[in-house]
Amino acid sequence: MKKFSNLNKLKAANLIQPIFIEERLKSKKIIKGLGENYSHTLQSAKKIITSDINKGVKNFLFFIIPKKKQRKPEDFNFHYQVLSNIKKTFGNRILVIVDTCLCSITTDGHCGVTHKNKINLNETHKSLGIAADTFIQAGADIIAPSDMMKDTTKYLKLLFKKKQYKIPIMSYSSKFFSSFYGPFRNAAKSSPKKFDRSSYQLPVHDLKKAIQSSITNAKQGASYLMVKPGITSIDLIKEIKNKTKLPTGAYQVSGEYASLQYLSQNKLGDFDKLYKESLVAIHRAGADFIITYGARDIAKNL
Repeated sequence: MKKFSNLNKLKAANLIQPIFIEERLKSKKIIKGLGENYSHTLQSAKKIITSDINKGVKNFLFFIIPKKKQRKPEDFNFHYQVLSNIKKTFGNRILVIVDTCLCSITTDGHCGVTHKNKINLNETHKSLGIAADTFIQAGADIIAPSDMMKDTTKYLKLLFKKKQYKIPIMSYSSKFFSSFYGPFRNAAKSSPKKFDRSSYQLPVHDLKKAIQSSITNAKQGASYLMVKPGITSIDLIKEIKNKTKLPTGAYQVSGEYASLQYLSQNKLGDFDKLYKESLVAIHRAGADFIITYGARDIAKNL
């Protein structure tokens, strides 16, 4: 199970590179604030993955943005086409982790199916189950639910048992209602409408609730746990690991990464030094893996 473990020194094996693939694009498009990260077509994504492998990056987190939005998502055909093509192309040379959420496919940008400005949990679980099933059939190695809905891990584990899937779950188990997600939401076309996500994401001030969220996901069957945003949540990592005995990582989110880019672009710091220091600090805090937008830029220097 332990594909990720906390090595004494930060190494490329600890890092996960996000990849965005958007159906409506004809060519790759720069993501504002995220340096050399792009929203990709399938073909441009395959080119960058090939380059990343040569740089020592083997772990990828895929965000797939379809053209068609759905109120109750059930058609994940574009996701299937993308993932199956990538798996066929690269096989076991890469670890395919798939972000499993609805925010990029729902008509209102929420992480679940909504009704009268509230989340319909049953419909949300149903759509997430269809998504996860599709991703696994397409070749996903790890399913990573980021929706932060109640009992999603439990629901998916029951589904996996019924389907006889032996696929691990990387839960976004302690994910905060944060102001650091801006560049990502632009890339993923996932800004929420009508109401915000405070009803299902964690309040930043509530340490106890954040720890308990990871403990609950561990009890429900997650194989890997995560804190998000990474830099502002590093105080949680060791306690989560101590209480759950599970590999626990951090997501250095788009706003955190963009902040380092901004300092560098305005000659207020050297990006390479800023970036490496930020990753070393997260790793020092106990993170077994780090999802970060610059994995490809630092992998060879570790």
